[in-house]
Parts: sequence; C-alpha cells; structure tokens
Amino acid sequence: MFTKVLVSEDMDDINKGVYTTLKELDIAEIDQVQYCDDAYLKIKKAEQDKEPYELLISDLSFASDYRTQKYPSGEALIQALQADHPNLKVIVFSVEDRLQRVRFLVNECKIKGYVCKSRQGLKELTKAVLSVYDDTLYLSNEVAHALSSKINLEIEDYDIELIRQLSKGLSHDEICLHFKNNNLSPSSLSTIEKRLNKLRIQFKANNAIHLVAIVKDLGLI
Repeated sequence: MFTKVLVSEDMDDINKGVYTTLKELDIAEIDQVQYCDDAYLKIKKAEQDKEPYELLISDLSFASDYRTQKYPSGEALIQALQADHPNLKVIVFSVEDRLQRVRFLVNECKIKGYVCKSRQGLKELTKAVLSVYDDTLYLSNEVAHALSSKINLEIEDYDIELIRQLSKGLSHDEICLHFKNNNLSPSSLSTIEKRLNKLRIQFKANNAIHLVAIVKDLGLI
C-alpha cells in the first residue's frame, strides 16, 4: 500500500472524510493542503528531500480568496505535476462529471483515477486507491464511459455552452443575446447559426432536438 499521500482539498468536512478513509487503508503518512500552490510546493520539497509523495488526491475546483494562486485549480496543478513529476500517481476526487474533462485528464494529464463525489464517494475512493496502487485505472460509474470510442469527437467548451442553451429551448436570437450579456465570444447570430450547423453535421443530427439528445446521451451536457 502507499505510504505517503498528499490530499489537496479546500473543504474541511471533505478533508476529514478523505483522511479517515486513507487511515483505514493503513497509509502511514497523510498530508493535507487547501491550496494547489501549497500542494505543488510540498511535492517539490518532498522530491528534493528524496522522500517523494507516491499519490496525490485532488479536487478540481477551489474557491478563490485573498491569496493569489499560480495554480488556481486542481487541473492546473495536475498539468504542472505531469510535466515536472510524471511518476506521481494522481486521483481526482470531484463533483465534476463532464466526460470531456475526464478524457482530457486521463489521456493528456495521465491521472490514474477519477472518483465522483457522491453518497458513495468515499467508498469509491477506497476502491480507487487500491486499484491505482495495483497500477489499474479507476473511473467512477458516472464517468466510466469517458474513454469510449463513441465519444471520440472534438468539441470545445464554447460548443457545449451553445448546446446547453439550445437544450433550454432558447432560439438562435436568444442564445445570441445570452452570449453577449455574459461576454461570451463569438456572439454574433451568423456565427452561432454556422456553429450549430457544423455541430449537427459533426454529430450526424437531423435537427436541433436530435443534436441535444445525442450530446446528452454522450454525457457532454
């Protein structure tokens, strides 16, 4: 079993639960931080002291406060660690369940586990730690099909927001107004119409309703 683990999580109650879960696995050294910058510095120092962490468990979203952070999110932290500490194993523990994001973290950032925070989240975290220790990728059921070839389609955050607004029943004109009011660009009506047409072709959708249904089935919205 792992002997030295770092937990990066800004919520006290979740930190307590994760700590208890790891203690039940007889992990000797468990350190916890509430800022991603602190996590990076601890990992860097441990490496320099030749007492490296074997596993990082990190959330993705961190509330901003008075401290300016070089790594404001778990994703930014993980990307930096993948470049500087490629041998460190990483498990994400997050409420985020967007399949595209999971795919990026697994394929590009080389995380070893993704656990969704839920009623059974801590039990799943135990399974994830055991699996990752055995060098086996672990994904929660909610995101288990993130690596399926069925969703091997490129789609940007802009497109996801576009389809999300479409799913609410907004017309093209209303989506245009929504984008302008929220400083989302490009927001012109012609661009939105062209983008939606491109997405219908890409997903082989017959119409807007069909497009929304396909994207929902893939878990992208």
